[in-house]
Amino acid sequence: MRATSADTDAGGGGGFDTSGSGGASGGAPGGGSGAGGDRTVPRLAALAALLADGTRAAVCLALLDQRAWTNGELARHCEVAPSTISEHLTRLVDGGLLVQERRGRHRYVRLAGAGVARLVEDLAAYAAPSPARPSGLRSHTAGEAMARGRTCYDHLAGRLGVVITEAMTTAGLLRQDNGFALTDAGGDWLRDLGADLTGAPSSRRPLARSCLDWTERRPHLAGTAGAELCRLTLERGWATRIGTRRAVKVTPLGLAELERRLGVRPEQLGVPAEG
Repeated sequence: MRATSADTDAGGGGGFDTSGSGGASGGAPGGGSGAGGDRTVPRLAALAALLADGTRAAVCLALLDQRAWTNGELARHCEVAPSTISEHLTRLVDGGLLVQERRGRHRYVRLAGAGVARLVEDLAAYAAPSPARPSGLRSHTAGEAMARGRTCYDHLAGRLGVVITEAMTTAGLLRQDNGFALTDAGGDWLRDLGADLTGAPSSRRPLARSCLDWTERRPHLAGTAGAELCRLTLERGWATRIGTRRAVKVTPLGLAELERRLGVRPEQLGVPAEG
């Protein structure tokens, strides 16, 4: 994805408050505070301006892998010059969507938190691309791998995330009748796997949350329960990361465990059944 250098429209240094407890320090595009002096108007406009650039959108999507990236890594990923990516990252940091830390000569950036990740996920699902012809074998293969299984910030997505979510619902571990809710049996099941469902004392993050999957167009499990399930899936070797993006691949051990514990058949995950 190529984009031009950082523009100078609304949002620069606006200090968008991702916690929702404050306002943007910058004004609305074109001046003024918006309709009737509503402070939400300039804040929403500043946020929209931050994500309205292709390079900045690509940065936020890349950072859904929950890693910290350097300027150089993001410049190569977005196919822009280092000076250009630096301008964009400064905009995103000043706007509150990213946080940065310096280690020696390198600047590392990551998403500012789960709330920002949720915003990016939801917008990506809303703007899900219509089917298109792959530009080459490599892009086709990478796209297929992402669709089969990936991490969506800190939880599982793609076919893997959706199939596990539906299997948990069928098994009575998760309810979807009025939003997502982990059942008592589901909580016990996750704790038996080693999940910590307490969360941070000050966290307002829900235990279970529905996240619309942009490739499957069905919901997968997010929230604290989704994050713990993802962590355990990777730590136990049920899935492993592949490539340099967010794609994950279910291992033979994972196929066996998911079938034993949730009744998930390999063919549901796009893996041909043996025989």
